[in-house]
Amino acid sequence: QVRLVESGGGLVQAGGSLRLSCAASRSPFGITVMGWYRQAPGNQREFVANIVPGGSTNYADSVKGRFTVSRDNTENTVYLQMNSLKPEDTGVYYCNAISGRANFWGQGTQVTVSS
Repeated sequence: QVRLVESGGGLVQAGGSLRLSCAASRSPFGITVMGWYRQAPGNQREFVANIVPGGSTNYADSVKGRFTVSRDNTENTVYLQMNSLKPEDTGVYYCNAISGRANFWGQGTQVTVSS
């Protein structure tokens, strides 16, 4: 079982920045992919970004050029730097980690971008 604890959400004006953090507990199987998803009210959860152990990253088209995902493998922590935030970025952001063949989720952190 991997426990994920997110922090860093909040309220920001459009054009502002926020940095999310997600600390993962240790896993005997190791943690491979770590990333972020988000869910806006009335919408399905959607992929935002992820990073693999070698450092390769993937982004949703809607956040490319504005968001940066990074990882500290020694601390088992993944970050999401969000710049040039837009009202449509509003939602609950969930940390995700894959360990072995299991998928783990954090409790979510609210990000609200006002216009």
